[in-house]
Amino acid sequence: MQQAKITRDNKPLKAKKSPIREWFDSVLFAVIAATLIRFLTFEAYAIPTPSMENSLMVGDYLFVSKLHYGIRTPKTPLQIPLTHQKIWGTDIPSFSTAIQLPIYRLPGFTHVKNGDVVVFNYPPPKTGEPAYPTDLRTNFIKRCIGIPGDVLEIRQEQVFINGKLLPTPPRSETTYFVKTTEVLDERFFRKYDIVNDFKSPEGPFINWQPLESFNAATKTQTVVGYRVNMTQTVRDEFAEFDWVNSIEPMREQAGLSTPGIYGGSVNPWNQDNFGPLTVPRKGVTIPINEQTIAVYGPIIQRYEENTGVEVTPTEVRISGQPITTYTFKQDYYFMMGDNRHNSEDSRYWGFVPEDHVVGKAVFVWMSIDPVPADIWHKIRWNRLFRIVE
Repeated sequence: MQQAKITRDNKPLKAKKSPIREWFDSVLFAVIAATLIRFLTFEAYAIPTPSMENSLMVGDYLFVSKLHYGIRTPKTPLQIPLTHQKIWGTDIPSFSTAIQLPIYRLPGFTHVKNGDVVVFNYPPPKTGEPAYPTDLRTNFIKRCIGIPGDVLEIRQEQVFINGKLLPTPPRSETTYFVKTTEVLDERFFRKYDIVNDFKSPEGPFINWQPLESFNAATKTQTVVGYRVNMTQTVRDEFAEFDWVNSIEPMREQAGLSTPGIYGGSVNPWNQDNFGPLTVPRKGVTIPINEQTIAVYGPIIQRYEENTGVEVTPTEVRISGQPITTYTFKQDYYFMMGDNRHNSEDSRYWGFVPEDHVVGKAVFVWMSIDPVPADIWHKIRWNRLFRIVE
């Protein structure tokens, strides 16, 4: 019979781990540690679309703090670690909905404030996308411009909260008509970080394009200027060029409805003139009528965990019973992109429920230009370790 090896102090020696076992233990520890860090503290995200330009650029990699607003407990606990919706490189779901838990939020350092840049799960179902659980819906990043209880209004692009002007982010972009005598191309606009993006999941995003006039006599098209999304700083630089004749903002007229605007079925709203409307707050009761149904009906139906909800333009029924008032069960937020005319945000799909909030964008740790280039020019060095403002 083989005996165990004995040390001098009569204690048996532990069997030495094989290289494969040591490698497995190391990988397991790394996965557990990374999962806990991702769940409890910070998570890395990449910016896929230009809707937050020029504050955040396509190719920016940033850290999002889950500590600021408090850690959100998972609704879907059965999930492969370090995945979101699918297993890496496949179309195979990385989760199971066999267990669905209520979502709670632990105390955080602060609350969502007006002006915060927030990562959240996209609330309404995306066209062509499976019905993912709340915590696995597609991640969006926008700026919060309305918190629970705020009366929000947009007048000619300017945001007013409770009647007071909310300062415009200094690096935000809007659309101008640039009348020029010169022909401009992609290389020129790229020098000012004005880039068209046809590959974004929300795209295409057109940040510049020529505008032409048709000459009936000669039957030819002539470029008369350019429609350009740019910051105030770049606009001022363009104004210094002697070949620029004029620069005028391109805005929609107040009182005109635009198809696809949230609540626009009964309100004359568009992307530049929106509201006033009140951002829902937990515990507040509203009357049910045609006006409130247009704005708050989707909330009652989608996000409040009600069963048997039927919403028509004139009536809301819960479990078959018509209601005349409704009390909100959670807080909501209004989000908008800094690229004001190139952003799919709350002006189009409505409010963000509190249980959809993931965390606060803190800083950009890496920025890679999506356009092919050598390694030195591929990295945007001036954006590294930039605080998100």
